[in-house]
Amino acid sequence: MDSSELIIPEYSLDRDCTTLSRHVLQQLNSFSADAQDLSALMNRIALAGKLIARRLSRAGLMEGVLGFTGDSNIQGESVKKMDVYANEVFISVFKQSGLVCRLASEEMDKPYYIPENCPIGRYTLLYDPIDGSSNVDINLNVGSIFAIRQQEGEDLDGEAKDLLQDGSKQIAAGYILYGPATVLVYTMGTGVHSFFLDPSLGEFILAQENIQIPDHGSVYSVNEGNFWQWDDSIRNYIRYVHRHDGYTGRYSGALVGDIHRILMQGGVFLYPGTTDKPEGKLRLLYETAPLAFIVEQAGGKAYDGLTRILDIVPDRIHYRTPVILGSKENVELVQSFLKQNDNTSNVIAR
Repeated sequence: MDSSELIIPEYSLDRDCTTLSRHVLQQLNSFSADAQDLSALMNRIALAGKLIARRLSRAGLMEGVLGFTGDSNIQGESVKKMDVYANEVFISVFKQSGLVCRLASEEMDKPYYIPENCPIGRYTLLYDPIDGSSNVDINLNVGSIFAIRQQEGEDLDGEAKDLLQDGSKQIAAGYILYGPATVLVYTMGTGVHSFFLDPSLGEFILAQENIQIPDHGSVYSVNEGNFWQWDDSIRNYIRYVHRHDGYTGRYSGALVGDIHRILMQGGVFLYPGTTDKPEGKLRLLYETAPLAFIVEQAGGKAYDGLTRILDIVPDRIHYRTPVILGSKENVELVQSFLKQNDNTSNVIAR
């Protein structure tokens, strides 16, 4: 075939050229210093994702990667070796970046400060380095969750109290799903966009722009092993979906994987409070607020019961909250059961 006969569709070439950093600048419609900073921040997050993905792909072939460390984190949860590795990756990637002054994760008691960055880097990265780490040892999907906030004030006491604000303070949020392919999904308040890691290029390439979650989906994702620890209203909802056609249960034990399914196919994800933990299990700053930002930008809803997740103001860094998020109609159906119950104290954490 003569080269003049070779036709390359314009959209194909454009997609191949749309890297994550380019897309961020396009979304901001600017090449200002702030826009360049956010593009660089996303590039660093992507680098952390690539390093973690590489480690996960070789985990079964390397010593000292799988299993527990024998320690517990600030939440009293057993720490996996991959938790430690992934947390250190994020610190290492940002330490010399000049971009962030603080990093806060669920694996650390207090934020990690990078004093040399603070004069210029006024951003804070909040993240869950490995969500669903119990899946690592059995080769199931896991993920990382992140949010970017701007530092406010001088934070002279090292307590990062300016982070104790509602979710509207998030500049950007997203997650990385480590599965058959490595997928990065992010929002900066201008829609939700997904990227696939192309190993041959070492780049995250645009896959889908302006993702919209369906208004209704068949999937409900919840750990039904906690059924007898839930409030009656949640149990009644589960009984409802058991008795009606058109619903299917899907729960992997990895928050990012379950949320990605809901985002792409519709449905609802629930992690209610229980009798022994009415405040729920998931952390607001590192998990539910970033995911709520994404879901709302995609046209869905995210609540802790009857209160919008992004309106919650935490009183501590590791504040926990129940969560019900996903397609509008599915979330509203769950809420209709909550409203029927006079006592929602076990569902709404306050």
